[in-house]
Amino acid sequence: MTTVVGDVYDAERLREVVAEARPDVVMHQLTDLATRDFAANSRIRREGTRNLVDAALAAGVRRIVSQSIAWAYEPGSTPATESTPLDLHAPDATRRATVEAVATLEAITAEAPEWVVLRYGMLYGPDTWYTKGALMADLATTANLPTGPDITSFLHIDDAATAAAAALTWPTGPVNIVDNDPAPASTWTPTFAQSVGAPPPKPTPSSNATAPHPTTPADSGAADSGAADSGAADGGAAAGQTAGGGTADNAAAGGPTAGAVPGEADAARTPWARGASNAYAHSLGWSPTHPTWRTGFTS
Repeated sequence: MTTVVGDVYDAERLREVVAEARPDVVMHQLTDLATRDFAANSRIRREGTRNLVDAALAAGVRRIVSQSIAWAYEPGSTPATESTPLDLHAPDATRRATVEAVATLEAITAEAPEWVVLRYGMLYGPDTWYTKGALMADLATTANLPTGPDITSFLHIDDAATAAAAALTWPTGPVNIVDNDPAPASTWTPTFAQSVGAPPPKPTPSSNATAPHPTTPADSGAADSGAADSGAADGGAAAGQTAGGGTADNAAAGGPTAGAVPGEADAARTPWARGASNAYAHSLGWSPTHPTWRTGFTS
């Protein structure tokens, strides 16, 4: 395999890089979150995706696999499925800007003859924000981790990688890639705090307080400058930077996410913080090796 480095914001050079690599597939895992600059991350979703997809199509690439997120769905009372509309009319301007950038990324990806959008859950594991010494561990250590009713669907970084590989042969369309155990912060934060050696979290006074929602590992490397590592081999994939509702009983059994959102009353929950269903991914033959954060945080 040959590794080629290019700047995703340099459209002309990026076309040259992808053309020289001659990939069969382009895997878009670009982010810009090392400094928690969400505007920069939205820019890479819009402009970076545009340039990368244009370069791929110009090189004759038929299949593109792109990273998206599983918490951009509109409000609801059950875990979101792939057919749930995105929250494009969110009243909060910051959230609306994020969702609009996600929708742009997905629409541009869909210009390819074959495409898969991987809507990842909240990533945890090595080199993510949910590990010792990283952002969420620091919040836990200083007792600043919100513990309200908002639902999160998690995903271990290793399971994100297996889904990306499987997506090379999946049918066109979006796929939720999350574990089997969506849970309110009041449920998962004690386990997370214990896993990073932090004290038990204090209850959150505000019913709508929610933890930050990063989309990728904090150590996002080349994403800081919008650089894309494009590796290709015969029959291989050119890649942008790589990223490397169920109940507890259902998760422990390894079953797909289904049913109502667990946790406290919907009235107390941020409406869009509903979790996501992985039933479709299970039907495609994928299942997380870390089916629940309950054991994943400590593995």
